[in-house]
Amino acid sequence: MRRALAVLVSVAWLFWLAPATVAAELTIGYLELGGDRRYSAARAEARYLLQPLGRPYHGAVTAVRELKFPAAAAGVELKLARVRERSTAALLEQVTRMQAAGTRLFLLDLPADAATTIARQTRDQDILLFNVSADDDRLRGADCQPHLMHVVPSLAMQMDALAQYLAQRKWRDVLVLQGPGEADVRFADRFAASARKYGLDVVERRPFVLSNDPRERDRNNATLLTGQDDHDVVFVADSDGEFARGVPYATAKPQLVAGAAGLGAVAWHWSWERHGAPQLSKRFLKVAKRPMDSVDWAAWAGVKAIFAGVQQTGATDFATLDAYLRGPDFELDVFKGAVASFRPWNNQLRQPILLASDIWVVARAPIDGFLHRTNNLDTLGIDKPESDCKF
Repeated sequence: MRRALAVLVSVAWLFWLAPATVAAELTIGYLELGGDRRYSAARAEARYLLQPLGRPYHGAVTAVRELKFPAAAAGVELKLARVRERSTAALLEQVTRMQAAGTRLFLLDLPADAATTIARQTRDQDILLFNVSADDDRLRGADCQPHLMHVVPSLAMQMDALAQYLAQRKWRDVLVLQGPGEADVRFADRFAASARKYGLDVVERRPFVLSNDPRERDRNNATLLTGQDDHDVVFVADSDGEFARGVPYATAKPQLVAGAAGLGAVAWHWSWERHGAPQLSKRFLKVAKRPMDSVDWAAWAGVKAIFAGVQQTGATDFATLDAYLRGPDFELDVFKGAVASFRPWNNQLRQPILLASDIWVVARAPIDGFLHRTNNLDTLGIDKPESDCKF
């Protein structure tokens, strides 16, 4: 009897140790451009407030690693296929090749122009694209596509979050310092729109230049630029961040600095300490050897969203996953204290936004008191009645 019992225990132990049979392999394509200036070494080393600290691929790797056992239990093996090319045309060729081999789901770590081109050229194909790094509003508006999902928050969402916080604090008069680039103009314009939305007053927009030329002192000196008019906040629209970093503590009066320095609106910050965030940040740090930032989080959340589809539907075929991910039942825990879901009118992932300095998270938006008729997360960004996205 004892011998029979020992045999049964041994057999059970072997079954417990044996890996689960993998019934399906699910490959997620990961597309990026070589030479993408957003990740230049000089910019990453400077660690400006809104500057990515590196390419977000390790965010996707972190998600795949933490999903290893849940995926095995679901009979799925998750894989990443990373592709880097020097041109958008070459990336399109790779998408065609990968689709022919069975890959239907792709994370896009691409600038807005490249993401737009890829999405337009693949509009009629059975694939789903997840934008993890381009926050340009036009991708959710005039250039939207039905199969292009946006995990990273839009610039409109970020600026609405910041405007809500300033309004709640009753810091209503804002001086805007605007850089010379097109991205700086978009940055300033979007904040001005959010300011109007939440009752703030942009008292003036003053141009700055990044220069040490003493003849440009009126436009390159933060103290001179912030003098004269009375205002509560200095908002710096600086897409590069190099000028903005010199504005805090250099203003003519003791004032809050926001935008590209001081207080910024981000999808993720390493100092966020609630809702399981420290554990996620530690897992990413172990993989990437650096702190997690917004685009890293978006790549992580993109993989998590895809696997949520697998878990909820019990399927890996494209048609089923596509219907679920773009349907009304999709929900995702994003470790920010609210359930995220995709907006049907522009495919943007609705989510909380963190308002942070370089070293800590000051607040989380939506700010208490800002309400929406159906979902308070939709107080951030372009709501359905305002959207110009036409699928």
